[in-house]
Amino acid sequence: MKAAVLFADGFEEIEAVTPVDVLRRAGVEVTMAGVFGMEAKGAREISMKMDCLLEDLFVDELDALILPGGLPGAHHLRDNDEVQQIIQDAHSLGKIVAAICAAPVALERAGIIEDKKITSHPSKEEELQCCEEYTTARVEVDGNIITSRGPGTSLEFAYAICENLGLHDQVQQLKKAMIFK
Repeated sequence: MKAAVLFADGFEEIEAVTPVDVLRRAGVEVTMAGVFGMEAKGAREISMKMDCLLEDLFVDELDALILPGGLPGAHHLRDNDEVQQIIQDAHSLGKIVAAICAAPVALERAGIIEDKKITSHPSKEEELQCCEEYTTARVEVDGNIITSRGPGTSLEFAYAICENLGLHDQVQQLKKAMIFK
C-alpha cells in the first residue's frame, strides 16, 4: 500500500509527521511530497526533507492522499492548482483523501465535499458550509473522505486512515504498542 502526505510551507508539524509515522509503522509506503521544494518549513519553524516533489507523484499508484493543516500551509494547499488537481484525481479514482485541521478548506475548493459529512478545526467551520453536514467529531469518515479536528486528534486521524486501508489488525497492535487509549 502507498500513501502520500503533501507538505507546503507552514504545515502543522504534528498533523504531518504523525500520519507518516503511524502509516509507516503499519507497513504502508509513505511518500513525503513537497509542494514548493525538497524541503518544507512547518508553522513552528521545523524543517523537513521531502522524498519527492509534488510533480513526481503518480496518483493512480496511491491508496491515500493526506493533507496536514497548519497555517499558512493549508491555504497553500487550497490555493495551489497542482494540489487541487491531485485532490480531484485521487477522489475520482476512489482513493482515500484525508485532511486534518485547516486542510479541509483545500477539499472544499476541490469540490469534493458537497455531499459529505466532515469536520475541521473550529476556526474553519464557517468556510466549510458547502458540505452536507459539518460535525464536531474528532475524526469524521464519509466514504473515501476522512477529516479531523487538529493536532490533538492526529493519532486518531492516522489510525482512521489505516483502518480505511484495511489495516485493522495493525491498528490494534499499534494502539497497544503506542499506549493509546
